[in-house]
Amino acid sequence: MRIGKDGSATSGIGQAYPDRVEVRGRDLAGDLMGRLSFTELFCLLLTGEEPTDEQRFFVDLLLVSIAEHGMMPTNIAARMTLAADPGSLQGAVAAGILGCGPVILGTADECARLLERGQAEVAAGGEPAAVASGLARAIRAEGGKAPGFGHPVHRPLDPRAERILELADERGAAGPHVLLARALRDAVAEAWNRPLPMNVSMPIAAVLLDLGFPASTVKSVPILARTASLLAHLAEERERPIGFTLSAAAEDAVEYEPSDDEERT
Repeated sequence: MRIGKDGSATSGIGQAYPDRVEVRGRDLAGDLMGRLSFTELFCLLLTGEEPTDEQRFFVDLLLVSIAEHGMMPTNIAARMTLAADPGSLQGAVAAGILGCGPVILGTADECARLLERGQAEVAAGGEPAAVASGLARAIRAEGGKAPGFGHPVHRPLDPRAERILELADERGAAGPHVLLARALRDAVAEAWNRPLPMNVSMPIAAVLLDLGFPASTVKSVPILARTASLLAHLAEERERPIGFTLSAAAEDAVEYEPSDDEERT
């Protein structure tokens, strides 16, 4: 029995032929190589369209903003995997990517969905501040966390978020989603009765949406960015290995507590 929806058995991304490779209908060697940057190719692959100058600038900016954040669990997992299997670079990268959930990688995709929902209310006649207030109060009432707000290190401001917003203003890229994100900052502070720093995830989502990228593509940017970081950590791991040091530190930090049944045997 077939599971899921039926779809046409087609793909519009790429195809290899004996004399050429086509990517989104373009000749890879004859047209794209030497003309497009990797960021531009990423946008073409992701959306089917070559990016505008502003889209390329900000995708570049966002990739830089989220690529590296120190000895995060994703990087630790990758390093320890490479230490255990030095020949499996791809396995170590995969180990890191598998840990790229909202706690570690950020909530850009959740922010995008929240902003889309709020913008639909604004388009229906709602005032941005009132819409933001309603969204924040609803999240708070449900006992949830406001995506894009709060950070264990960056307080009172996330410098990455502030720089993205600054450049969006300077270059005229800030649109209704950035406006709503700023309204959410005030609304979240009111709902939680304390200011929470807007972290990098919210402006990543807001700027991408204002530049016309679909919400479904937003999480692709942090994942691609962190892949570059993982490769850097793994290159360093091969030169200055610390994977087993990290493993030993974990073992030293965790105390073994046998269960009652184990104590009786």
